Amino acid sequence: MSATPAMPRHEALDRAERWLVRLNRIAVIALMASMAVLVFANVVSRYVFNHSIIWVEELTQYQMIWVAYLGAGLALREARHVAVDTLQDLMPAALRQMLRHVIALGIALFLAALVVLGAQIAAFTWNQETPVMGWPTGLPYLAVPVGAAGMLLHLLLFWRRFVAREFDAIEEPGGEHDDGVAGPGVRGAEAGR
Repeated sequence: MSATPAMPRHEALDRAERWLVRLNRIAVIALMASMAVLVFANVVSRYVFNHSIIWVEELTQYQMIWVAYLGAGLALREARHVAVDTLQDLMPAALRQMLRHVIALGIALFLAALVVLGAQIAAFTWNQETPVMGWPTGLPYLAVPVGAAGMLLHLLLFWRRFVAREFDAIEEPGGEHDDGVAGPGVRGAEAGR
């Protein structure tokens, strides 16, 4: 019996990271697509058949919460969060890199606290019911710890690139790419403009 060679650790992490990003994107796209379909169906039902689907508004509000929290990790990877980095751009490279590690650590600690506190709030509200659908109220609150855990996982997997400001490429409409590397004081998609 021949043993298959073990996958090097960095390749396994790269593969896990690609799957995380892929699954995260699929979840966000699926939620947004279903929201669009539900809202369109409700508008047609209301104006054509004079009947409103009463649970659509509540469900799509909860879906929007999940989209925001699940999409936060992807936004972090693409430098889509608000950041003013003019001061750090003026620092020497070694000091700037140290500051970026401190920033990443601060983000990680904040997200870890959000996971714990968000889980506590979701558990606390789980026995209450939503007004229309009768679902556990903790379900929309669960988006907070799940989204924060996902964002923390994204940060941990691309920590080195975060510190180096090597963000994922952003595909702009029309097939153009923005590499996410910005000039002083400008982040993300605005960098190429």
